[in-house]
Amino acid sequence: MRAATIVDGHLEVREHPDPVPGAGELLVGVKAAGLNSGDLMQVRGLYPAPPGWPPDIPGLELAGEVIATGPGATRFTAGDRVMAVVGGGAQAELAVMHEREAMPVPLGVDWDAAGGFPEAFTTAHDALFTQCGLQMGESVLVHGAAGGVGTAGLQLAAAAGAWVTATVRNPELRDAVEALGSVVGWTEVVADDDFVTRGPYDVVLELIGAPNIASNLEALNTGGRIAVIGIGGGAIAEVNLLALMGKRARIHGSTLRARPLEQKAEAARRVERSVLPLLEAGDIQVPVAARFPLDEAAQAYERFAAGGKLGKIVITFP
Repeated sequence: MRAATIVDGHLEVREHPDPVPGAGELLVGVKAAGLNSGDLMQVRGLYPAPPGWPPDIPGLELAGEVIATGPGATRFTAGDRVMAVVGGGAQAELAVMHEREAMPVPLGVDWDAAGGFPEAFTTAHDALFTQCGLQMGESVLVHGAAGGVGTAGLQLAAAAGAWVTATVRNPELRDAVEALGSVVGWTEVVADDDFVTRGPYDVVLELIGAPNIASNLEALNTGGRIAVIGIGGGAIAEVNLLALMGKRARIHGSTLRARPLEQKAEAARRVERSVLPLLEAGDIQVPVAARFPLDEAAQAYERFAAGGKLGKIVITFP
C-alpha cells in the first residue's frame, strides 16, 4: 500500500506492507482522512504515535470501506462504510482499527465529511459533555471556533440548548461560523479578544491555549469549567489560584489519541448514540475547507499550517 510517510521531519508518499487485521480488528480501504494538529506535531517529532501504531504514518481519523475482518470481529462486514479515531496510520490506502473504535457512516454523508468527522466531533463531545457535564441552558465559550474541533464544539453545544459564544481570529470567517452554529441553536461569533464582557460562561472549550487562560478565568461563572484541548497559541500559562478557588472553578486538559481501547470505545458509542443522528439528519455539518489527493499530502500539511481556514483539511483516496 501507499501512505504518507514521515522521513526526517518531512512527508513523502512511500510503499508499505499491507496491514493485516488481528483479533477483533477491521481492515479498511481508506477513502478520506482528516488532518489534525496532532499530525503536524508528529511530523515535527513532537507527538509520537502510541505503542502499537505505525510510528511513521500519520493520521488520527479516517473513513472508508471494510475490506476484511480479523478473528472475532462481528459488528461490521466487508463493504460496510465506517469511520473512526485511530492512534495513527490513517493517511494510507489501507488501515487497521479495532471494530469497537469504529462508527458507521450515516446514509447521505460523503467520504470527505466522514473523513473529517471522527476526531473533531469525538474530541468536542467528550470535552463538553463527558468531562464538563454541559447542561441545557448553560453558557459556553468556544475559542478557535473556525477549526475542525471548534466548528464541532459550537454546533454540539448549540444543538444541546446552550448559549454559545465563539471566538474567531479571521474576521472574514466570522459570519460563516455564526451561520453554522445558528442552524441548530443560539450562537454569536466575536473577535478573539472580545469575549470577557460577554460572559459569564459555565463552560469554556479552549483550543488556543495559554494566551486565553487568565481571561477565561476572569469570564468564568461560579462553578465553571475550562477544558483545554488545544495549545497552538502556547502551553505555559500563569493561573490566579485565588480566583480559581473563589469561583469554585475547574481547569482540566485532555487528549484522545493515547487512551486505552475501552475509553476510546466508550467515547465512540456516546458519539454514535448522540451525534450521528444529527449528522444523518443534516442538522450538523462537517465543513471541509480543502481536499488533497494522497500524492499532495505535503501540500495538505502546508495548507493546514497556514491557518485561516473554515473546518477541515482532508486527504482523499480513489
